[in-house]
Amino acid sequence: MLRIPDASLRQMLTLPYVILVMVTAAVIGLLSYAAGRDAVDTLSNHVLSETVSRISQAVDKHVAGSEAVLETAFPADVPAPASVQDDMAELRTRFWLATSIHRDPNNYAYYGDRHGQFFGIYRFSETEAELRLRTDDSSPRSIYQYARINGDLGKAVLEQRVFEPRDRPWYKAGQETSNQTWTAIYIDFKTLQLVSTRARRVNNADGEFEGVVATDLSLQLLNEFLKGLSLTENGFAFIVEPDGNMIATSRGPHIRKGVGDDNTRLNVMQSTDPLIAATYRSVRDLTSNSDNVNGPLTSSFKGPDGEIVQTGYYRLQDAAGLDWIIAVAVPRNDFMFQVTRNVKRTFMLAVLASLLIALIGFIVLSLITRDLRRLARVTRSVGDGIMDLSTPSCRKDEIGELARAIDTMQKRLLTDRLTGIPNREAVVRRIEDRIIEHRRRGDSHPFAVLFVDLNGFKAINDRWGHELGDRVLIEYARRLSENLEQAGMAARYGGDEFMVLLEEVSSRKDAMQTRQRLEVALKLPLQLPETDGEEFWELKQGGTIGLALCPEDGYDVETLIKVADDDMYQRKIARSATLEV
Repeated sequence: MLRIPDASLRQMLTLPYVILVMVTAAVIGLLSYAAGRDAVDTLSNHVLSETVSRISQAVDKHVAGSEAVLETAFPADVPAPASVQDDMAELRTRFWLATSIHRDPNNYAYYGDRHGQFFGIYRFSETEAELRLRTDDSSPRSIYQYARINGDLGKAVLEQRVFEPRDRPWYKAGQETSNQTWTAIYIDFKTLQLVSTRARRVNNADGEFEGVVATDLSLQLLNEFLKGLSLTENGFAFIVEPDGNMIATSRGPHIRKGVGDDNTRLNVMQSTDPLIAATYRSVRDLTSNSDNVNGPLTSSFKGPDGEIVQTGYYRLQDAAGLDWIIAVAVPRNDFMFQVTRNVKRTFMLAVLASLLIALIGFIVLSLITRDLRRLARVTRSVGDGIMDLSTPSCRKDEIGELARAIDTMQKRLLTDRLTGIPNREAVVRRIEDRIIEHRRRGDSHPFAVLFVDLNGFKAINDRWGHELGDRVLIEYARRLSENLEQAGMAARYGGDEFMVLLEEVSSRKDAMQTRQRLEVALKLPLQLPETDGEEFWELKQGGTIGLALCPEDGYDVETLIKVADDDMYQRKIARSATLEV
């Protein structure tokens, strides 16, 4: 009988087994990688869509106020006066109110007519303004400084050059259409910021064209918003016009600075970053086949370096002619880094396990694939809009890090970064859920939405600086949260505005009592060391709170917020009138 040496026999028995274990481990590793890739792709697409939605909401909030400014300055049913001098008092009132709606960024509203007359109010602050007036067709404008809505005009100062409104682009654009329209975006030579103007024609009592009312809109806040987004290391976002001219970007410049006033807008195709230009070409082709897309969409393309780049995009348009493309791009490797790293380690563990004991390797791989399947299920739920599911984050390895990172990304989408309380998106979703609950249960208990605007906050920033202003916002957020006795939530709506949802109130009187308690809490003295113990007027203003009751005041989110905002604004006007008295 042929005798095989012991060493050769061990090799014959061991080598096939080791090869089998390694092949099995490789297959399991590839399957785990595929499952992780699918899960991360699902989650990343959702995150990209959410980010594009946040940008779109910021743009809507930024530009939507200009329509209300024009309507307040010149309501559609109010004819233009034959002489601005004769209608001075009414024009001052309307234009003051118009520039109070969204003072940042719509602090300037103005009107020019076919006779060359001009009337405009430029707001420097809540109480200080400048009236710019021209009552004939040849003289330069007269500039008057004054305070408050009906304050006495200061001494007139004539401009050095003659300003002819009929030659301005906004006048020509408004004259040519019966609807509101946006002018082309231009660079303000003083601030070097991008500005667009919204204009609308105004007819006289006979229905004939008389003049154009307009308001300027600085786009700098959009650029600051994009730069403040929490994106991955290599991710970026931008807003462009369809021709590629930059409006705002989170990475790199959007204006090419020249010598003196020789500054030009940067076209995205002129960007020194090839990935930004490639992203624009991709989303341009995706949006060029249709006038608009129904909400944010996602896609992917191969970048200049051959790597896959995932994108979210949306073409934003309105009736006034606004046509912008919003895009967010993140290399897939930014999302897949932890999964790729984990699969490599898993394979190495499987190789070691094949040399030591196959059972341990199979257990490790089984645990990994189980958690990845759970992660995939969670991300699919997130893709369906369910944001309150937690990922399997009990692990201490890279899978656990990825899961916790996913949880953190979800929470950040619904949490205000400064104050730590829920943000606008969170409270809007909760109000929507509460409306659905109210309909399903058919209960008789209403709920209330409170809109909170801090009084005198700009003065705090101006005098004490934004760092202390941030601490004031944090303190007021804490007071709102801690003084809710019944079920509800306090959220930061934006800037110095907050919203409070009272989940269940017995009556409007009950909600008004809660509002009164919150206003008292906001008026308590602020103990801030930077003030050296001094109690200044601007730190005692508290806040003005508007109230809306569902279903009495509305049965949808937009209506409830608008009613609460309007109520707040009326209370603020009444408060200002009381202070003036």
